[in-house]
Amino acid sequence: MTATLTPSRTAARPARGGFAQLLHAEWTKFRTVRGWVASSVGAVLVICLVGLLATAAGNQSGPEGTSALPVGPGGQAVNDSFYFVHQPLQGDGTITVSVSSLTGVVATDPKSSRPGLAPWAKAGIIVKDGLDQGSAYAAMMLTGAHGVRMQYDYTHDIAGAAGRATREQPVRLRLQRSGDTVTGYQSTDGTKWTEVGSARLSGLSATAQVGLFVASPSVEEKTGTGTGFAPAVATGAFDQVDLGGRWSAGSWQQRQVSDGAGTSGSYSQTTKGQAVATGSGFTVTGAGDIAPVVGGPATSGVRTIENFLVGAFAGLIIMVVVGAGYITVEYRRGLIGVTLAASPRRGRVLVAKALVVGSIAFVVGVVSAAVMVPFGGQRSESNGFPVLTVPSGTELRVVVGTGLLLAVASVLALAVGTILRRSAVAITVVVVGMVLPYLLATASVLPDGASEWLLRVTPAAGFAIQQSVARYEQVVTVYAPGSGYFPLAPWSGFAVLCAYAAVAFAAAVVLLRRRDV
Repeated sequence: MTATLTPSRTAARPARGGFAQLLHAEWTKFRTVRGWVASSVGAVLVICLVGLLATAAGNQSGPEGTSALPVGPGGQAVNDSFYFVHQPLQGDGTITVSVSSLTGVVATDPKSSRPGLAPWAKAGIIVKDGLDQGSAYAAMMLTGAHGVRMQYDYTHDIAGAAGRATREQPVRLRLQRSGDTVTGYQSTDGTKWTEVGSARLSGLSATAQVGLFVASPSVEEKTGTGTGFAPAVATGAFDQVDLGGRWSAGSWQQRQVSDGAGTSGSYSQTTKGQAVATGSGFTVTGAGDIAPVVGGPATSGVRTIENFLVGAFAGLIIMVVVGAGYITVEYRRGLIGVTLAASPRRGRVLVAKALVVGSIAFVVGVVSAAVMVPFGGQRSESNGFPVLTVPSGTELRVVVGTGLLLAVASVLALAVGTILRRSAVAITVVVVGMVLPYLLATASVLPDGASEWLLRVTPAAGFAIQQSVARYEQVVTVYAPGSGYFPLAPWSGFAVLCAYAAVAFAAAVVLLRRRDV
């Protein structure tokens, strides 16, 4: 970017008003240079335009039959799909069951299947606040490969004892409701019970649906072109179902919760959900999952709010150009001496410049994200693509984080420009160090290990602040940069970028003080 800089009266006059006057002078300098103002406005337009183009490219035709995803008590999108054998429970009570086996099949094609059990297939007992998807629940279960677990409200997972169920040694599970609190227990002999965990389900209705359930997410399979997911179905054998408390004394009802098996699994044409009475128990077959929805190949038809902010890297490049030029133009025009004559304390000059350019970049990022997140979501849903709902705090962090990302990147560019004194070289250094690793990692150009390494040790780690999807041990997907997952947590990744900017800024202050202008 080429900018013509004319020294303002404020910049040329000795600063007697302290730092506030210096800051005002730098702001006046910025807003009187049309190129910088136009570039900042252009960055907002570019971020929105790239986001709209990406949304339009992905929204030509939505997956047939898609609908809005259910939302859990925490505000996040969830899978709530399983086969349920239930009765209403009035007030407090308990349900106890023995699980004698858990088996499964995996679809090899639409008309055939093979034996196989998903690691997170589930068979157990559940207390659920009604039959609506997304309602609060607490469950005790035996899983395919992770032993006994207590899970509640979709995101919470507590490990119990390891082991598998057999006819000779069944796994015994119990749930006890007392008001809003549900406590899970397990036992090996039906006499001595060990507490696994306790959950408080705020607002649990007086009449809850309680009973047996089975679910099975899709099974991850390696293919010649990458990782795929095959539909899987599980079958659990339940013996000795015992009820305690104010039950309705009615017959057991059975149903598939949800119209299908959700985004994390499905029935094949050869297997369907069902429950068959067997003496004092049931044999239940089911698919789906009770868990948060995450990104990755298993949910390819679901959009995340990051999809609407893909243009952030383009806007970041523009603000890097502005940040580097904010100091290098003064060197090129020979006006840096005027600036430092007006304010001899050189470190304060650089701090004022950083505050001005960082604040402008922050506004650019926040405005762009605040526009694109709701607008992109509306466009996707209108074209049949469900959007991954996240808690309001996560959405706020992504919007504000986009502003912080651009702000720190522009300050980094300002510092590098101060060190190198050449705009083109400074811009190249920042873009190669920050934007290029991000593009290589997220475009799946490199192996996952190399991509994760780049997003840990380069300034590109700062893009993690935009991640809205979370990792959950109990949900299997491809947790890789190409699927939208950064190796560092959002604020940890942002801290890496801040560290680079702080080191560069400190070096810039030292060099500005020591070198001739």
